[in-house]
Amino acid sequence: MSLLAFQHITKIFPNSTYAAVNDCTFEVDSGSFVVLLGPSGCGKTTLLKMVNRLIEPRAGEIFLDGKNIREFDVTTLRRHIGYVIQQVGLFPHLTVAQNIAVVPELLGWAKARIDERIDALLDLVELNPAYYRARYPAQLSGGQQQRVGLARALAADPQLLLMDEPFGAIDAITRASLQVEMLRLKSAIHKTVLFVTHDVDEAIRLADKIVVMRAGRVVQYDTPYKILTEPANDFVRELIGADDMVRQLALLTVSTIMSPLPKHFVLDGAVTIKADEDLRMALSKLLQTGASSLAVMRDELPVGVITLEQIRAAAKQK
Repeated sequence: MSLLAFQHITKIFPNSTYAAVNDCTFEVDSGSFVVLLGPSGCGKTTLLKMVNRLIEPRAGEIFLDGKNIREFDVTTLRRHIGYVIQQVGLFPHLTVAQNIAVVPELLGWAKARIDERIDALLDLVELNPAYYRARYPAQLSGGQQQRVGLARALAADPQLLLMDEPFGAIDAITRASLQVEMLRLKSAIHKTVLFVTHDVDEAIRLADKIVVMRAGRVVQYDTPYKILTEPANDFVRELIGADDMVRQLALLTVSTIMSPLPKHFVLDGAVTIKADEDLRMALSKLLQTGASSLAVMRDELPVGVITLEQIRAAAKQK
């Protein structure tokens, strides 16, 4: 079921001679992580900001859970959509706890419920509540501030989370760490996420599906695997480096090509690999061990198998 649907969305800013967003139509399934990817100026942030009506479209409609967003009171709409931006936007005069509590307080939650939610969210983003609750944004690193920003966006338990280049202003090492954290949170928070980035590696690593944009238009909308192996045109091929075989193996996860468990599968003695590991790691394990296949594990349980032939096939597809 689609939680979010864009129908022929167009935006032309005043005094502009071109459309920043041009006739965009696609749907975002409930619970999916969808990345808007493209070069600067392609319209991805403009499209994102139309979801919570920070920008209004010139034409077209956006539906949230089947309802036209123009039918919502704009303040109510925004309170029920989580929003994370590159600059974090924490209130500097409020503590971490007070920042996270902003929307629940506006919604009239009881203090005990808010306190419980703050602690749960700080635990979720791996910031010790006892240590971080009373700290101020200026006392946090950039990565810690971004974690608090994510906790604040999740505070009122929204269905939909909008993330606009959230890791763009952070150093490369911290950014990689937050990407790992985001992968962990994907399975923990069960939210629909619309995520803007111009970083191809980040998009392929995080997304269930990618919307590739160019000059305001959607040029391809598909899974990372399909976009890597079947780019719609030369622009997409060049943008994502579809001809780089090593990149494909490094960015595609084992879960994208694994086969179902065979009947009467026995784990004892099998060489294993985690479902979220990349294909380059899977290839390395197969070559090092000489195993004919690897048992793919998720939450310490076998969920599939992967073979050298599957990895070869994935690398050859373009």
